[in-house]
Amino acid sequence: MGVGGKFWDLLKPYARHEGPDFLREKRVAVDLSYWIVQHETAIKATRVRKPHLRLTFFRTINLFSKFGALPVFVVDGTPSPLKSKARIARFFRFSGVDVSGLPVAEGVSAERNKTFLKCVQECVELLELFGMPVLKANGEAEALCAQLNAKGHVDACITADSDAFLFGAKCVIKCIKPNTKEPFECYHISDVEAGLGLKRKHLIAISLLVGNDHDLNGVQGIGLEKALRFVQSFSEDEILNQLHEISNGNSPSLQIVSKVVDEIMLCPDESPARSKTSHCSFCGHPGSKRAHFKSSCEYCGTSTSQGCTRKAEGFKCNCSSCNKDRKEKEQQKHENWHIKVCNKISTEPNFPNDDIIQMYLCNKHGNFTGIGSMMRIASGDGLCLSWRCPETEILVDFLDFHQHWEPSYVRQRMLPMLSTIYLREMAAKPEKTMLYGQYVFDSIQRVKIRYGHQCYVIRWRKVTSTAGSIVCTNSVEEYDKPQEEIVEIDEFIDHLDEDTAPQIHVDDECCFLLTDENMELIRSAFPEDVERFWHEKELKASKRRKGSGFKNEGSSEKSESPKSKRVQLRLTEFYRSAKVAAIHTKQGDLANNSENQEDGPSKGKNKVSSTNLPKSVRRRLLFE
Repeated sequence: MGVGGKFWDLLKPYARHEGPDFLREKRVAVDLSYWIVQHETAIKATRVRKPHLRLTFFRTINLFSKFGALPVFVVDGTPSPLKSKARIARFFRFSGVDVSGLPVAEGVSAERNKTFLKCVQECVELLELFGMPVLKANGEAEALCAQLNAKGHVDACITADSDAFLFGAKCVIKCIKPNTKEPFECYHISDVEAGLGLKRKHLIAISLLVGNDHDLNGVQGIGLEKALRFVQSFSEDEILNQLHEISNGNSPSLQIVSKVVDEIMLCPDESPARSKTSHCSFCGHPGSKRAHFKSSCEYCGTSTSQGCTRKAEGFKCNCSSCNKDRKEKEQQKHENWHIKVCNKISTEPNFPNDDIIQMYLCNKHGNFTGIGSMMRIASGDGLCLSWRCPETEILVDFLDFHQHWEPSYVRQRMLPMLSTIYLREMAAKPEKTMLYGQYVFDSIQRVKIRYGHQCYVIRWRKVTSTAGSIVCTNSVEEYDKPQEEIVEIDEFIDHLDEDTAPQIHVDDECCFLLTDENMELIRSAFPEDVERFWHEKELKASKRRKGSGFKNEGSSEKSESPKSKRVQLRLTEFYRSAKVAAIHTKQGDLANNSENQEDGPSKGKNKVSSTNLPKSVRRRLLFE
């Protein structure tokens, strides 16, 4: 979705590879529709109960706790009439219908699918129970995400719509994969400007030429490479005006190019190619072959008696006349290419579409007013984003009703988010409070490496026993296992919906929970415990080194022999093998056989030698 012609492939070389800490304590605008559509496309089975709620639940927890981000969710508003044809085409392609006979959009904005709107509304209710800010755009969600990013309300946008750059986004994250060691791709408009020389209006011009969500076809015969080369020849201030001028057929640049080409075609005698100096056919340098036969030319650099050297295959003369001729031919080739592109643009009806240009350049994609349960953006910069604590018990009832999940299962999966909120509050204002009203910080167990990133394993001790306990007797994976068996996730989906539950440990009738927490967040919340943990670790390491040193010294003194101190022993003296004994036994048997042969030489000789003699020879020996 977004700009056509594999636009993401054009930007891929300029992507930054960021780690998980890049989003920590940063505000990110999330295109909620992108999440839902992406998951619906990846799901291959139909027996999953409301996968959009399951996906939103786990992704929100992981984005908030694992990455430490502060997400702002944005939903689509009323779709633009310009996008009606694109929506119809996308629906036909998904259904396997031929798109050649698409109906023509009448300019009337059709409402979105009611089933999809219901999914979005349920996700919004879930996010509001999480305490996340939810904004509703006037039109496209990626447009509002880009506006928030451009005005500094958020630090990045999470969306797969490449036209977010056209709406003014500064930083776009296409895909996040937390369950891998590989970093995710982050696109900055500043890197695109430095690498390709393209700014916002250049990108808008490319989308008009190759097609976008609001005009699928673009200009016939113009692909991404041709569009890129064309727009790079104009500055940002003049590119859109030049498209209008070319479409009307009165572009100054087009008139100049046409005039130059006409002069070349009508006056061949005055053409620079005709006034080219003669060159020697033998060496290829300026001059005649007859003159070079008498004396070598200055370009060959040989003596007069030797003459010129024969030109090599593929030889190109570098004299001023030839260089000028090549430049003029290249210029003429470029001008002809430019004329062909301009002709294609001028023959395209209703190009460029001013409504699409104004939509991309508009910076008001919402209003900051309270409508219903969702926040909307008002004119001006009066936006105040806030994140509330989740309403856990209402969330338990909500997911019990929609997903049929057990309360203990929901509380377990929510614990990473609750612990992150608790640690942030402790870092900001240290107070003696409890996590979820039940658990207190006990100790740091160890340092854990998860997907290539270090974190602390924190031990939480339960001090109360309430009805809403997180601990459950059932297995952690019991409630979600049937869903995992029937869900197939596409390889391109970012697996933000992994469900990681805390480990439960019971010691001396006391219940403990083990969770993975960010190291910097723990240091900010409990600096003394962090210092104590590392101090104890150093003491254990030093004791271990001392103990191993004494043990090695004692064992070496006992094992050393006088012989080993003076001379290095052979390997066979350390490792006695049965093979050596077998060799000695065999040698003894051979000696015994030789003694027996001495006692009876004739008999033994015949017995031993007869086995190796031919049959006819043995017969003769028997009769002798």
